[in-house]
Amino acid sequence: MAASALDALRALHAATRSRGLPPPAALIGDWLDADAVIAPSVEIVAGCTPPDDPDRFWFGYLGFPVRADEASLPPTAGGLTDGVLVLRDGVWSTLGTGVPDWAQAVVDAPDTVVGRPATTSWEPPARDPHLAAIDHCLDAIRAGEVYQACVCTRFTGTLSGRPVDFFADLAGATAPAKAAFLQGDWGTVASLSPETFLRRTGNIISSSPIKGTLPAHADPDALSASAKDIAENIMIVDLVRNDLGRIAVTGSVRVPELLSVVPAPGVWHLVSRVEAIVRPGTGNDAVLDAAFPPASVTGTPKLRAMELLSDWESDARGVYCGAIGVAGPDHALDLNVAIRTVEITPDRTLTLGVGGGITIDSVPEGEWQECLDKAASIVANNRVDTLQNHKYRT
Repeated sequence: MAASALDALRALHAATRSRGLPPPAALIGDWLDADAVIAPSVEIVAGCTPPDDPDRFWFGYLGFPVRADEASLPPTAGGLTDGVLVLRDGVWSTLGTGVPDWAQAVVDAPDTVVGRPATTSWEPPARDPHLAAIDHCLDAIRAGEVYQACVCTRFTGTLSGRPVDFFADLAGATAPAKAAFLQGDWGTVASLSPETFLRRTGNIISSSPIKGTLPAHADPDALSASAKDIAENIMIVDLVRNDLGRIAVTGSVRVPELLSVVPAPGVWHLVSRVEAIVRPGTGNDAVLDAAFPPASVTGTPKLRAMELLSDWESDARGVYCGAIGVAGPDHALDLNVAIRTVEITPDRTLTLGVGGGITIDSVPEGEWQECLDKAASIVANNRVDTLQNHKYRT
């Protein structure tokens, strides 16, 4: 019986350790039109960005570019491999060349690898500085400097146990759409993201921005009826249309999905999708130059929002709000928005960024609660409406 994606990750992790090889990199959920894409062993190093038109597969991340030198992990990291394992409809196959026989055997008939206990202790962000940052953003909106901006803060914590078990346990419990696990000498990224930043197949490219959130216990109809959330989502859709329009065939940008209410771990989200035809000869470098960082985690206008956010926020975002994923032959590209993403340093220090889009209709206390709701699926098993007064263990 073939291994599930998470069982395969654990088994490949054990196999690489026993062979003295670099660990696997795993993308689990909706990736490359498959249920999982795993590099059995890949050395992911700082500074390796996606090649423009690779003939191999790149796995890695691009950190948020503001104050990147202050982050706990490298601004970018990646690695190249000749072949990957792909899971579709319960069957593992390969893309590319060079997937070793031992890796294929691991996923086709894996030995049982029991996860080890992994526990975390979390400290919530300070409430008042975040409320002050939201007030600054509202002042900037009233002054006409921005129309919307995503203001963020972060949880910090410590991990007892192995990062691979921490990730596998959470991904198994929450089943996010765009989960990712990357590891190297520099540390680990465990992403439980629900959001697609860019997906390119041939000359078709799409982005699915999320704007609008309610906790899972709330009535989802309230989200589709919220004037604030609808306005916020449409503003970001316009920004994505503008970003993709820079590299698109004239007249090809369209919005095939607008304001859909979609469940995600611990919350409901309002999601839209923007699609375009990329101009012939356009490499992925040009695509990233046009669209990165993601519109949904910056603001509009994007450049001014990023300038202001660097002053309002207390900490560098790091990997959070960047992008994680894979690039491959024939300009293939699939990246998530690095939200619900935990950075783990080699000494097991944890960082989890959270935030939300601020518009003129935002209520600071409500935005603070939204941050807690978004973190709840990772830092606790229930709603964290009193988190500012407690440490949580998971």
